[in-house]
Amino acid sequence: MEIVKKLIVIILGALLLAIGLNIFLIPANVFASGFTGVAQLIATLIPLSTGILLLLLNIPVAILGWLKIGKAFTLYSFLNVVLTTIFLEIIPVIEISSDLLLNAVFGGVILALGAGITLKWGASSGGLDIIALFLSRKSDRPVGIYFFGLNALIVITSGLLFDWERALYTLVSLYVSSRVIDAIYTRHVKLTAFIITKNADKLKKTIHDRITRGITRIPAKGGYSQEEKEIVMIVITRYELYELKKVIQEVDPSAFTNIVETAGIFGLFRKEN
Repeated sequence: MEIVKKLIVIILGALLLAIGLNIFLIPANVFASGFTGVAQLIATLIPLSTGILLLLLNIPVAILGWLKIGKAFTLYSFLNVVLTTIFLEIIPVIEISSDLLLNAVFGGVILALGAGITLKWGASSGGLDIIALFLSRKSDRPVGIYFFGLNALIVITSGLLFDWERALYTLVSLYVSSRVIDAIYTRHVKLTAFIITKNADKLKKTIHDRITRGITRIPAKGGYSQEEKEIVMIVITRYELYELKKVIQEVDPSAFTNIVETAGIFGLFRKEN
């Protein structure tokens, strides 16, 4: 049932992405963020649809993610890309409003809803998410740097190809998308989980088996019950939050977990095998 629910969410997310593009952003020549925006830009220059270009751009990225990030995460993310491509080919490109601001806002909101619910269930819309996560792991620079770089390039290119007014509306769409995703799912790149548990040994082993992260164990005692417990502390990326929740629910459903945003870290961030 968990897999079925996840597949339903991924299908819904892909459908929302396609609706936001074909009904709002593409007719107005306002561009989305990441690889979706890159596919839109290329589609204005060569006779290929945005959906086909999005799929082609994501094939090498899917291979990279499969080898370096995680098989399940990459598989579900690529499935989202394939479904988005299919929906983009099925749903006609229609203009329901000629107002650029309305198209930018509503397109950004609908795209963010699709991307946000997909992220919340342990996948992504592929493309830049996977590349940025890989580069961040290699260099330990913030993922946001890579998002900012590519999105800045999209805005500048849209201004050069069309006009700077449309580039500004693209900025509006990007801002709206980020705010909506903030409301649905954390955009903070790194998170720290403090898990208070009586089953630290099994929890540690399961986390190490399924998430490539180091763990710190801190002795603790219940303030009311006086029971001996441990605090398991782990720093993760936002992409791993869904998997961590699943591990905790399987190993110790009664564990108390506090997730906090992490502004920065120093030292080794990944567990070497």
